[in-house]
Amino acid sequence: MPILPQGLHDRASPPGHRRPIRLTPYLFILPFVSIFVAMRLGPAIFSLLMSLTNWRGVTVPEFIGLRNFAYMAQDTQLHIALQNTTLYTLLSVPLLLGGGLVLALLLNQRLPGRSLGRMAAFTPYVLMSTVVGVLWVWMLERDFGLLNVFLGTRIPWLLSKDWAMPSVVLASVWWTVGYNMVLFLAGLQEIPEELYEAARIDGAGRLQTFWRVTWPMLAPTTFLALLLTLTRSFQVFDQVFVMTGGGPGTATLTVVQYLYLVAFTQYKFGYGSAIAVGLLLLLLTLTLLLRWWNRRGYEGVDL
Repeated sequence: MPILPQGLHDRASPPGHRRPIRLTPYLFILPFVSIFVAMRLGPAIFSLLMSLTNWRGVTVPEFIGLRNFAYMAQDTQLHIALQNTTLYTLLSVPLLLGGGLVLALLLNQRLPGRSLGRMAAFTPYVLMSTVVGVLWVWMLERDFGLLNVFLGTRIPWLLSKDWAMPSVVLASVWWTVGYNMVLFLAGLQEIPEELYEAARIDGAGRLQTFWRVTWPMLAPTTFLALLLTLTRSFQVFDQVFVMTGGGPGTATLTVVQYLYLVAFTQYKFGYGSAIAVGLLLLLLTLTLLLRWWNRRGYEGVDL
């Protein structure tokens, strides 16, 4: 008989004996799995199936194959929504990443009122999106809005095709920049202090220390913040719905806003599901490209 270390004799099982299955770990994850299946996976599978049909909610679904996806290629309204969503992404993502990083660098210093500053920067993020939208509608009102009163102008921010999208971007940045700040703060606090001490001994200034130490060490955090911000920007809906409703005209019509109009005002649930599946595939492609680009950035790095 093999000699087992002390404490393992009781755990050793005779040949052919099956260890009992312990249900406790599965019971712990059961609530999350149930909610995920009911609220995420189930509707996603249902949407995928409905995208292959012509269904208006009260009729029997008619299977039409890939016809909905073929129509997406010639739907000019969808193309306009995709262009607007891309413009929103190009405007908001750099501001959210840059603003979050600047706030994190500033509020990571040992300054008086640092905790209050962190709370003030993050507080807008806990507000409901509809509350943020209504708040910024008041602030951007042409005649009595706070911003026009402060600037001494009467710019029709939400009524102008030139200013409507920048207005939505401004509201979104104010609302969510605090989330990225928290991500970057966590990344900054994970950087070993010894690296900064070595940089000071070598005579590096603040700018050199940032480029040679801080920025490279923040690469994983930056990738995570970029990925989350990019995916959220392509799903923008609440701010647009409350502030402009997609207008004026189609100046701020986004993909999710158009999906809502197609599915819940025109009752084209099959085509709306096809748009949702198309958006999912687009985000999946962008995510895979970002992961590939991020991995390439680490090739040849000596760790």
